[in-house]
Amino acid sequence: MRRGMRNMGLALMGLLMGATADAQIISVGETEPFSPYIFGHNLEHTRSAVTGGLCAQMLRNRKFVGTSRKQGTSPEWVPLGKRVLHRAVGCEDFYPSGESLIAYTRHIGLPKMVRSGERGSQMIQNLVEGERAGIMQRELPIQGGGTYELRTVTRTNKLVNLLVELTDRRGETVYASHTISLTPGEEWQTNSFQLTPKATDEDACIRYYFTQQAELYIGAVSMMPEDNFHGMRRDVVESLRQMGPSLLRWPGGNFAGEYRWLDMLLPVDERAPLRAYTGSQIHSGGFDAHEIDTDDFIALCREVGAEPMITINLAWESPTESAQWVEYCNGSADTKYGRLRAERGHPEPYNVRFWSLGNEIGYTGIEGPKGAEGYAQKAIQHADSMLAVSADLQLFASGPYPNDGWAMNSALPMADKVKYVSLHEYELPNGGLHYTTESDTRTTYERLVEKVNANYGVLKAMRHCLDGTGRKLHISYDEWNQWHAWFRPSCVADGIYTARVIHLLLNHSNELDIPVSCYFQPLAEGCIQIDKFDSRLTANGQMFALMKAHQGGRICRISENDDFSTAASCRNDTLTITLINERYAEPRSFSFPLRGQLLDATLYSSPDVRPCSYLNASELSVEKEKKNLRATLPPHSVALIRIKIKGK
Repeated sequence: MRRGMRNMGLALMGLLMGATADAQIISVGETEPFSPYIFGHNLEHTRSAVTGGLCAQMLRNRKFVGTSRKQGTSPEWVPLGKRVLHRAVGCEDFYPSGESLIAYTRHIGLPKMVRSGERGSQMIQNLVEGERAGIMQRELPIQGGGTYELRTVTRTNKLVNLLVELTDRRGETVYASHTISLTPGEEWQTNSFQLTPKATDEDACIRYYFTQQAELYIGAVSMMPEDNFHGMRRDVVESLRQMGPSLLRWPGGNFAGEYRWLDMLLPVDERAPLRAYTGSQIHSGGFDAHEIDTDDFIALCREVGAEPMITINLAWESPTESAQWVEYCNGSADTKYGRLRAERGHPEPYNVRFWSLGNEIGYTGIEGPKGAEGYAQKAIQHADSMLAVSADLQLFASGPYPNDGWAMNSALPMADKVKYVSLHEYELPNGGLHYTTESDTRTTYERLVEKVNANYGVLKAMRHCLDGTGRKLHISYDEWNQWHAWFRPSCVADGIYTARVIHLLLNHSNELDIPVSCYFQPLAEGCIQIDKFDSRLTANGQMFALMKAHQGGRICRISENDDFSTAASCRNDTLTITLINERYAEPRSFSFPLRGQLLDATLYSSPDVRPCSYLNASELSVEKEKKNLRATLPPHSVALIRIKIKGK
């Protein structure tokens, strides 16, 4: 096999030598394997990535947490009725002496992890018989003829007929309705039903109300399209699949320090929302509703063809609790937590190999040990407990790298058990992002795409840092992107930056020993734009979808490629070449001999690089010059060329 690959390399050397005077020379040497996991992504519960993004749940603050509104309703909810007493129970941090909390949601795990306001309910007292009393929420996008699954969890002191309606914003047109007969008692009642609205409305309203003089508590409500995939939007899952993620890192990121994995053993409506310590849940009132659990995450990984990577809550979980999570994922059905997994419908172990020992421990604002020695001591305890359950785990260390002190005092003491060290790096052009003039646009673009050189510099510094330990330690580049890319619309400039980083990883991941790399992050914050009724790949997502053509191949060594413009890989008898013209205004030509059959050549280009721009796919013109092929790329564009190799 090794001799065959060498012969392939020699064939490629002959295949791609040569150039015209003004064209980039593509010179390829021997091929070598590269890790498939450099095409990874972070599936992190921050901002709108999951809540309001991947998650199919349509109702905001459906478990009634957060600071109450002046009218007494929970955030995102509007009161209904004239003589009604509303109260957001549990939203306040303090209660009068002796007052009990009436909440449906609860926690199982981490009782020592205190977060105020995570449990609540909405109380409604109707003071006048025959009058309407309830709550409503607007800005719901509904599709006519679509079927939606709904649930309510309630308790009442009297017989109540609760009417649930989908209407227009003003309540003048009813699209669908359902009545629930509620009996009095102190037990919570769950009712499930379906609604099929008769019209499409991007700004519909859902109304919950009754007319009896009674007191009603609502503990949770739910509304999802019937065709959801494990509580996730199918269109978003399909967009993620198009990108070809080889690995998904979950649940964080920063959110890993807020996640309570044992709560997944509760029904999804009963799980208390998780309050963000870092402020990362800014689009959902500071809380994550814990809609997606380990089972759902594994199902998603299998659906899109990705390897799962789980980050433990090192700040709050004990080593025993981390080991229990490993046992849930990897234990046989005759172990305690493997049996729980089997009872939930998953008899076969998930065999999750990749586990991160916390996220960014040692950084300012992140809970957990701040020093290298303290982190190493705690991480080793977790590693020992986890490895005792599943000896073949691949563990990842955290910390503020590159940092020689952390390398010697954290990575080195853990080196016998933890072979991967995480690196997180975000780049932002000096001077910020400005697009209102042609000059500003060009300056912003050029500063942005040039930042890939800074990525390369940080990666080399990280390699030097780890080599200083004298141990074989891999780099896990498991968060990379531009700084604050998740707070603004994506654009072609971002896409060219992303394509260049992927080329950097393709060409240098072996040299720098980077088996794992994860982009931050695909959902609603970089690669996939998620709208009310559909989703689409941004320029970043388009580049991942294009570059996945290299997956499963062997990377070809390319000389004179310091600008990350070219990558080539070979799989079976097909050579795949991707080319990048990062120039703002000038075309760029590439030339190489053809000793095979040109299968296809596609150009991804756009005249615009500013926010909200996309790349358009078209056929790339490839010219023949004697025995050479020549391709000219317009400014800020990327090309994909596939050639069937002859004469191996």
